[in-house]
Amino acid sequence: MTYVIGAACIDVMDRACVDECPVDCIYEGGRTLYIHPDECVDCGACEPVCPVEAIAYEDDVPDRWSEFVDDNARFFAEPLPGILAPIGSPGGAAKLGPFGVDTPLVTGYPPLAERDDTRDNRAGFRE
Repeated sequence: MTYVIGAACIDVMDRACVDECPVDCIYEGGRTLYIHPDECVDCGACEPVCPVEAIAYEDDVPDRWSEFVDDNARFFAEPLPGILAPIGSPGGAAKLGPFGVDTPLVTGYPPLAERDDTRDNRAGFRE
């Protein structure tokens, strides 16, 4: 199991979670952050520091946002636009820096100002 970042992070990317993560497993896309499911040690340090409550433990993600569980893993397992091979498990985000691209799910999300709180998780993972 791992922690997952949802839609509330899209176009916000506060990065407090990145600073708090002891294992450097939070990677930066173009519009959101992604937690590497194999590198995360499930310590939970990232969750309470997220100002938009975009982070939840995988088992605690509400059904209506469950697509983000697979999407976080997809960021590492499938080639991203403009990147020929999957990112895989590079062993730390800091040495790679921002990728500047996102998964199709995130790319297709409307800009923050146009999103509906209930549908798009702008208010975080709260039910």
